[in-house]
Amino acid sequence: MESAQTAHQAFLRTKTFGALDGLRALAIFAVVLYHVLEAREGLVGRFYLSVSLFFAISGFLITTLLLRERAQTGTISLKGFYARRSLRIFPLYYAVTALYIVLVSLFETDQVVRGAFFDNVKYYLTYTSNWFINLEEGRIIFYFAWSMATEEQFYLLWPFVVRYFKSTWGPVVFMSGMLAVGIFMGWATKTGFLDTRHLWVRILASISISVCMGCLSAYLVHFPRPFEWTWKVLGQVWSVPVMVVLVFFAIYRYDTPLWLSSLLLTLMVLAMCIRPHHVLAPLIDHKWLRYVGSITYGIYLMHMISLNIVRRVVPHNLALYYVLTLALSIFFATLSYRYFEKPFLKLKDRFDWRSKKPVAEAPQPVVSTPVNPG
Repeated sequence: MESAQTAHQAFLRTKTFGALDGLRALAIFAVVLYHVLEAREGLVGRFYLSVSLFFAISGFLITTLLLRERAQTGTISLKGFYARRSLRIFPLYYAVTALYIVLVSLFETDQVVRGAFFDNVKYYLTYTSNWFINLEEGRIIFYFAWSMATEEQFYLLWPFVVRYFKSTWGPVVFMSGMLAVGIFMGWATKTGFLDTRHLWVRILASISISVCMGCLSAYLVHFPRPFEWTWKVLGQVWSVPVMVVLVFFAIYRYDTPLWLSSLLLTLMVLAMCIRPHHVLAPLIDHKWLRYVGSITYGIYLMHMISLNIVRRVVPHNLALYYVLTLALSIFFATLSYRYFEKPFLKLKDRFDWRSKKPVAEAPQPVVSTPVNPG
């Protein structure tokens, strides 16, 4: 039986977590199905939780990356972090935003929807759509940008917290507070206790509890003692199958609280990362799933454009809509990654902290390549 210490060293040596690309692929399949069917009830109606899975993965990977950088170099380069994130996120996002502007200008005939879109462009450009756009007010073009705004706001704040807190566990206390606020705001806005017409309410309500849990989970497995505790529960042979079953029932049960669904998704992510050779690994780590998972950012940005193309040229058939939308999105994302995103991604190497020599006093994990935050 593998010991917690051996498993921890293996975790710290891990370059990439293949299971997470597999999970990303499954999540994007669910997101596309959710939007194709426009489902709000039943099992598919719960597939919006796939975004929570994306958030949990993002929080976990970004925090792991920050902790490993500080362990190896003794500090965290904010300039390097923001340069890498900007080169990864901004080019495609702003290119797709520009594409939406062109397409809406040429093809949108509903003047109300068209006008609302151009009114909202300033929020899309500034990653604040989750604060200023009410998604329940009719048809909103590019509405799914709210999730990218949520992540970008997280990227803006969290590295400062991890770097400048003097105590190792200070960021944990901070993020635990953010998590508590996020859970409270979810309850307060759902029950009407707080009025979302107030900007401050919308800002606080935009805190993603899944991102918070993902960040906290990285602390659980980066340091030896908490890893040992985590391993006893999530590192066993049965841990991954049990977590998958619990996640399924959390999604299936419509009355499952968001915080509980998010917690189970985060624990499933952890279980697959600390015990990569689990019983479901042949499926989750399949090369095709991992490939799709590696380009989910492009698929996510392009899937609604793909869906609208399919709806215009194919007779009404939901199954066909789904298959063709997914295929077209993967095609567009592949082209984008190879011919548009790659030149920007190559520039990231200039800001790579791995080229620095480890500081003698820093607790250094044995790792040759950082995890890929996507």
